[in-house]
Amino acid sequence: MSTKKMKKIWQERGLGGCLQFLYQIISLNVRLRIYYKIWGKNHILTSQDIENAQREIAQWCQYTKFSVILPVYNVEAEWLEKAIESVRNQIYENWELCIADDASSKPHICSILTQYSKLDSRIKVVFRTENGNISAASNSALELATGDYIVLLDHDDELAIDALFENAKLINQHLDADFIYSDEDKINTKGKRFSPYFKPDWSPEYLYSTMYTCHLSVYRTSIIKEIGGFRSEYNGSQDYDLVLRVVEKTKNIYHIPKILYHWRSIPASAASGAEAKPWAYIAGQKALQAMVERSQYPGFVEQTTNPGIYRIRRNILGQPLVSIITYSSRKIVNTTQGSPYFLEKCIHSIQQQSTYFNYEIIVLDGCSVPDSILKNIVALNVQIVSCDKPFNSSMKINRGVQEAKGQFLLFLNDDTEVITPDWLESMLELAQQAEIGTVGAKLLSADGKICHVGMTMLAGKPDYPFYGFDSEYAGYHCSNIVTKNYLAVTAACLMIRKELFQQLGGLDEDVPLNYNDVDLCLKAHQAGYRNVVTPYAQLIHYQSANREKGLRPGEWQKFHDKWENYLRTLGHDPYYNINLSLKSPNFELY
Repeated sequence: MSTKKMKKIWQERGLGGCLQFLYQIISLNVRLRIYYKIWGKNHILTSQDIENAQREIAQWCQYTKFSVILPVYNVEAEWLEKAIESVRNQIYENWELCIADDASSKPHICSILTQYSKLDSRIKVVFRTENGNISAASNSALELATGDYIVLLDHDDELAIDALFENAKLINQHLDADFIYSDEDKINTKGKRFSPYFKPDWSPEYLYSTMYTCHLSVYRTSIIKEIGGFRSEYNGSQDYDLVLRVVEKTKNIYHIPKILYHWRSIPASAASGAEAKPWAYIAGQKALQAMVERSQYPGFVEQTTNPGIYRIRRNILGQPLVSIITYSSRKIVNTTQGSPYFLEKCIHSIQQQSTYFNYEIIVLDGCSVPDSILKNIVALNVQIVSCDKPFNSSMKINRGVQEAKGQFLLFLNDDTEVITPDWLESMLELAQQAEIGTVGAKLLSADGKICHVGMTMLAGKPDYPFYGFDSEYAGYHCSNIVTKNYLAVTAACLMIRKELFQQLGGLDEDVPLNYNDVDLCLKAHQAGYRNVVTPYAQLIHYQSANREKGLRPGEWQKFHDKWENYLRTLGHDPYYNINLSLKSPNFELY
């Protein structure tokens, strides 16, 4: 937690707000440490597990050969030996260890590597005559590789004993696999494991925000050689540059939700903190910028105040019209300036705060707005669409879409208020991309608590991660402060291309109130589109003032029956790791 961030919270919320924020973070971290110890004890491989794995290997028809790439430079003998031994101890034995020493000056390096190359014929070593840094050393190791797949290992880290087994097992099940990544944790100098990272399945927008795939990464060798291996101009983030280029070549990407890599936390390692390798974050920005320049959606990359977290700003193609569709709740909000209707306050915030001006506002009034208020709203240059049928938000919105002239639709609760002026641009940057379905925003309560940063689907039920947490809380591995994929977003603020909305059949009018937004998002996901939440579009959400409270009879059952088979096919929420608890949506272990 940075001093700058704490100072900001202190200024905005005082001592009480500071203490509450710290309590939330500390209590979560304490629970994680405690529960990971328990989790670790329950997931230790036994001798029986190893025997079962060996029997399984004997029955395979595909014996993939792995080339473990290990660049070495002046690492302490203890860590180098542990890294090498972690490869030699693998359950799965069809591997080669390709080591390139980058002209180390410490004499023990040559001695250790020479000794191991004589001890095990699967270990190949090349001694570079001049120091070329990590990319050059990795490419030298790559030249030794004859395996089907490349496995990346740092010289002071360790592979889990079943790392290659689990990857070989997946490849036997998915022969098309080109890129595989797994979960990881950190390990200290005493061998204690901590800080697990249970990752989502493939999440492109998350990768474009931070290098989340990281360790363990396994790539098809032919693709690595096709793209030219590592590039020295991205030293420090050479792995980030590599994966960004790999995923442009293939969609055959798999995630193994198991901890197969232990990242050594020592002062010289990035695992110890952001201060260890500050230049790496500059290189990461350069790698992302190069990716953006290769893409069909040009733009630029910004570093954020959080090291290793980036924001891609895509150029908006043209100046498309956005149709903002909302409806009135006839509710008022008490402010120091009086008590205007939510709808008035919402429209005023759009018109006064927004920096994108090519929009129209369509109000679905339901014939419920008093004439005096309606007169005020009409004066705000909005379009009124009458809709006097019984309350059915799906029907209302579909009716509004019929009147919309925009290429993009933005569904917006009237109990919202714009915070970030470039909220429309932030959502358009994503919604314009052909692969993306729905785009959601970060919604906060009036007192600065999180209302919405995406939805998880735990045991088939939608839920809101970190609901009620302080808006400054970064979330699980920065989930609350990065652009990230989720299965669903809330229609309290949801953008989608009009063409896609119509292609998906609009909102299901048989789902009149609750779950109609989740239903739309699942239709988009089922059709192959990615749903996204951007934290850079922020609004205050006065907690569903325009909706009836609670579920209607049969509402949940109808939603469940419609999506049960698809969710069963998925197996789990792809953006919520199966190791995490189903009891809480806050990315906890128990």
